[in-house]
Amino acid sequence: MKAFKLSAFYCAAVLSAVTLPSLLSMVPGINISVAQAEEVATKRVPALREKVYSQLARAQKLADDGDTVAGLAALDAIKERSSSMNDYEIAMMYNFYGFIYYNKNDLPQAISAFENVVNQTAIPESLKLNTLFSLAQLAMANGDYAEVITYLDRWDGLNTAPRKDSYYVLKSQALYQDKQYQGALENINVAIALAEKDNQIPKENWLVLQRALYYSLNQPIEVVKVLEKMITYFDKPSYWVQLGGMYGEVGEEKKQLAVLETAYQRGFITSKNDIRNFAQVYLLNGLAFKAAELMNKGLSKQVIDDTAANRAFIAESYLQAKEDRKAIPHFIAAAKMERHGKYEQRLAELYINIEMFDEAADAARAALNKGGLDFESNAYIALGMAQYNLTNFDASILAFERAEKYKKSESLAKQWIKYVKREKQNSELLKTAYL
Repeated sequence: MKAFKLSAFYCAAVLSAVTLPSLLSMVPGINISVAQAEEVATKRVPALREKVYSQLARAQKLADDGDTVAGLAALDAIKERSSSMNDYEIAMMYNFYGFIYYNKNDLPQAISAFENVVNQTAIPESLKLNTLFSLAQLAMANGDYAEVITYLDRWDGLNTAPRKDSYYVLKSQALYQDKQYQGALENINVAIALAEKDNQIPKENWLVLQRALYYSLNQPIEVVKVLEKMITYFDKPSYWVQLGGMYGEVGEEKKQLAVLETAYQRGFITSKNDIRNFAQVYLLNGLAFKAAELMNKGLSKQVIDDTAANRAFIAESYLQAKEDRKAIPHFIAAAKMERHGKYEQRLAELYINIEMFDEAADAARAALNKGGLDFESNAYIALGMAQYNLTNFDASILAFERAEKYKKSESLAKQWIKYVKREKQNSELLKTAYL
């Protein structure tokens, strides 16, 4: 049962998974005093001289105070004398260029500046690692997904510490956007496994991405497992509804019904699409009356659109639930909304079942007048039956003779014609006997 279509939902939801850190956590905007301390503690790195330090500190203060134009001008003045600066000083200068450009939302210039940082030879390894990772994040923000992987590979070539979850998440996001779903899945799975190994709840957007990847790789059972985690960890209404839909995808109709019933009782099923889908689940599980009542309630609260299709769904559900009279007003409403006579034909058949023969004859004639019927012969059969029960034998025979012209109803119509003619003859004999 595939009542819920999730593709559109997953594409939209994954966008929220591809989010970047804040400016301070993303860009290595190292404080000058911290940088100077690191320079002292790192071997084989040239000194950050006091003169350069004070100039960079001035540029940083201007930028921190919100005057980016003045901050860039101060850096430009420093850059004019860069021929006398060592690698570490040049790297720190470009680091601040990158920080200011990022603050201006000028990603290409920021990337160019940080590239100049890592291109310097004699700089602290930590600065190069941080900058490479930031470049990967900036490339992600700029939509350069192949570049994200390139920067991460460069970072990986220098890194000697165990990789953290942020590495796997960023790589997974880039591979996902580049439609390399299997590689993306492998990386997000590692990130989630690391969190769970430490008895931590994985971040929600990691699970959103994992779920989307399993769905893209057509692994619905794995999607179910992820959604089961998501309702346990986060208990969001949308996850309950999605889990119900996925149980339908994998053929777990009873679980689907149970989950959606829980979601409904908790007030999570509120949109017109979710209500309609849940009503279909009711119907497929033999709960036709609940399906009709759910839709009827949605209609009365103006959540469900008052359309011919919705009215017909309610009517047919009531019929399946043996609540024939409850179906009548919905078929009438549906008939008024359509140019074809299909709903009048259904009314005619319904009226015959509940022995409302005048109404049945009127509805059958209306159906034939409007036309557009899938099986016109059925309308003539209904009209013939109604007229027979009204003892309008000639009109009944005429209707059945029209039905006889259709191959589908030929045999049945002939039987009725024979029967009605005999009943007409018997009726006339009785009338003669009473004279």
